Amino acid sequence: MKIKNSYLMKIRDLLKQKQGVVLASDLKQLGVPHIYLSMLEKLGEIQRVSRGVYATSETIVDEMAIFQSRYKAAVFSHETALYLHGLTDRTPLYYSVTLPSGYNAARVKHDGAKVYFVIRTLYPLGLVNLKSGHGNDLRTFDLERSICDIVRSRNQMDIQFVNEALKRYVRRKDRNITLLYQYAVKFRIEKITRNYIEVLL
Repeated sequence: MKIKNSYLMKIRDLLKQKQGVVLASDLKQLGVPHIYLSMLEKLGEIQRVSRGVYATSETIVDEMAIFQSRYKAAVFSHETALYLHGLTDRTPLYYSVTLPSGYNAARVKHDGAKVYFVIRTLYPLGLVNLKSGHGNDLRTFDLERSICDIVRSRNQMDIQFVNEALKRYVRRKDRNITLLYQYAVKFRIEKITRNYIEVLL
């Protein structure tokens, strides 16, 4: 009985530390068997919000933060990054993420995400943290990398969406066109990026 209570207390403590959300994988580090999550669920203290993710009943679930806690290599990019940066008003219907080439993305795709791959040397370029609406850190790319991503992937995206994001980018006071061109050189899209930007400036 003492062991059972000890395990339950460990999960409750973890829920307090993690803003009311716990992953089944977190329990491994604590040495707590998964059965204790089911016990708390039966007691009505937590609810299963997705595979391997549990939250207290009163927690407002931050789905973007949960997604990234499950897929630590996934960086919000393309349509989702544009939304996070305010370069589009369209709420993403699915998450767009970038992963390093060679990463097995079967589970990420199964969870409904649109996956883009990039060579490992360019994967961390422009990586930043932005706050979600719930105040959690989300890994995404800076403005300039996000623009390079949509120019690189323009044939896989709605062209009106791309054009609107580019127009909004050039109107931004915090834009850094020098940095944009530096990134564009690394992605080998300098000419097309300059053509887009110079028409809009």
